[in-house]
Amino acid sequence: MIISKFRASALMLALMFSVFATGQTTQWRDIHKVKKGETLFGLAKSYAISIQDLIDANPEMKTPGYELKKGDWVFVPFAKKDDVPASSLQQVQPKQTPPAGSQQPQTVKPAVQAQSAATTTQKADGTVRVGVMLPLHNENGDGKRMVEYYRGILMALNKLSEEGIRTEVKAWNVPIDADIRTTLQEKGVADLNLIIGPLYSNMVRPLADFCKANNIKLLIPFSISGNDVASCPNIYQVYQSPEEVTAKSIAAFMERFPGHHPVFIDCNDPGSGKGVFTTGLRKQLDIAKRDYNLTNLNTPVAAFDKAFSKTKPNIVVLNTARSPQLNKVFAKLDSLKAIQPGVAISMFGYNEWFMYQRYDLSNFYKYSVYIPTTYYYNAASAKTVAFEKLYFDTYGEQMNSGALPRFALTGYDHAMFFIRGMSKNPATFSAAAAQVNYKPLQTRLNFVRLGQGGYKNVNFQLVHFKSDQTLESITY
Repeated sequence: MIISKFRASALMLALMFSVFATGQTTQWRDIHKVKKGETLFGLAKSYAISIQDLIDANPEMKTPGYELKKGDWVFVPFAKKDDVPASSLQQVQPKQTPPAGSQQPQTVKPAVQAQSAATTTQKADGTVRVGVMLPLHNENGDGKRMVEYYRGILMALNKLSEEGIRTEVKAWNVPIDADIRTTLQEKGVADLNLIIGPLYSNMVRPLADFCKANNIKLLIPFSISGNDVASCPNIYQVYQSPEEVTAKSIAAFMERFPGHHPVFIDCNDPGSGKGVFTTGLRKQLDIAKRDYNLTNLNTPVAAFDKAFSKTKPNIVVLNTARSPQLNKVFAKLDSLKAIQPGVAISMFGYNEWFMYQRYDLSNFYKYSVYIPTTYYYNAASAKTVAFEKLYFDTYGEQMNSGALPRFALTGYDHAMFFIRGMSKNPATFSAAAAQVNYKPLQTRLNFVRLGQGGYKNVNFQLVHFKSDQTLESITY
């Protein structure tokens, strides 16, 4: 079911913004906040429209057991020429669909059949038609995160409209137990230029086949299993596997620190999961015949000091990304610097360390921390601060501060990159960074084609916290 308006009233603010972003094609007369005692009949009568038009404008009203409640937001459409106003009708209740789990038989449509000659092009005026197929609900973490991501998309559409780029957007709630093939039967899906989704791996293949048959670009924004991107030329996969990121991190280390002395600190955290990286890095150092030292966090400072070079800059690597151990290492390095003030120390960290910036930023600068990553959330950036304020002003709540990357920023960057690129390069868009010329707020993108298959994001960078209290991003 198309959910240009979410069922849950808690999400109605997001849809208010959706209406504004897509106002080029859908005009609403009003967004009405329900007062105590108001009814569908009364609302339709007061706006001189039919009850059916009011229900059609608010698909959540068709949900089994729906009740109009105080505080709900209701989209009010303009009256149609052939409308029979509610004022001329007897008050009736909207038709309810059978409740879930009832024994009433249902008709199941067959899966969408691919059309070999199907082609999809942007409208003559350059409008980019976008479909979002993600779990957009308020029932669990997946849904809440994807709602935030979708809100970021809507904020991007608003920005793009200011630049003169025209878009049309439709969104479908596709939860974990949905059959994506049913969604693909919806009217207008085959006419889209870009589909963003899915979240779940089992939906990738049928969606990819549909996009290939209808010449639609498929942006898969989050982690999935499988390698469908290698065989489907319409897929644009953002996700890079942990193995790929680890390999790039090792290569970046070897390239960036040829004259440094590596020091590996065992933090006594056997469940950290970082052994793959440290073992792989040590193997490459052995192959290159480069010396390095091993030490332990519990080693007394006098012995700990012996692992560090006095003539070369040292680059420290931990076998954990957890905050308690990291703070103990900072304290240990402070003690080392107290007895050896001239020792030069940098640190090579992990993506998880971004979560500790508000507490450890001064130590990141002090110890010249490098973090290998595919994105960077810079809370101090003026553009990030402005975005977060606009998000709060628009939706009445903050972004999820416990998530990295921030989902709204991710949605914003994805939409800005793809839709701007598709608008400016309708026939030649390949999602290469140089082609789009977009400076992201958080999430860099740069796609390369995999043989005769689809496109994969290969962006990788080192974020460096420099001792002069500045940052640099070293892109590979």
